[in-house]
Amino acid sequence: MTTNINPVDNGRAYGNRNIVMQHVDVTKEARSQQKAQKPCVIWLTGLSGAGKSTIANLVEKKLFAMGQHTYLLDGDNVRHGLNKDLGFKDEDRVENIRRVSEVAKLMVDAGLIVISAFISPFRTERDMAREMVEEGEFVEVFVNTSLEVAEGRDVKGLYRKARRGELKNFTGIDSPYEEPTDAECILNTNERSAEDCANQLIQYLVKHHYL
Repeated sequence: MTTNINPVDNGRAYGNRNIVMQHVDVTKEARSQQKAQKPCVIWLTGLSGAGKSTIANLVEKKLFAMGQHTYLLDGDNVRHGLNKDLGFKDEDRVENIRRVSEVAKLMVDAGLIVISAFISPFRTERDMAREMVEEGEFVEVFVNTSLEVAEGRDVKGLYRKARRGELKNFTGIDSPYEEPTDAECILNTNERSAEDCANQLIQYLVKHHYL
């Protein structure tokens, strides 16, 4: 008798039974002590055009100048490599964030301060990213800008394309953005410059002993 087996499900089950975590002697705590910093994920979320990438870049430059060990994960850059096979449907967006969250988790384990700049429009996916690291290792930063202001900037021309129907599933136009309800830090780029917002975020990290 021939039995039909789903190769994907069977492979997952086989892997789950035979793959175990390998012990390593150099721990996250040792790596963070070596770097004299508290590893964490700084997760910047907000509309396209809110200023996430600009602020993230400024923050990393400031931290680097302070001697901190960092890495910046940017939404556009990641889609050129790791996530170039993903589109922009809701399920693709969730998978995009899942993969990035796994990478960020590995970098936190390496003792790094990880700066992530992603629209990440859904609360559930941001919660997923938070849950992948330990308590106190995730700083959600809401880059708060009104749709009107973000669309007025439109530095990449994406809003114009979305309004013309040339770009589907665009956050703020035909796909929703769910604002954070309990972000650790809120940066208002309607009223403050990117430089001021970067300094505000640095001050938060100092005050809460990440640096």
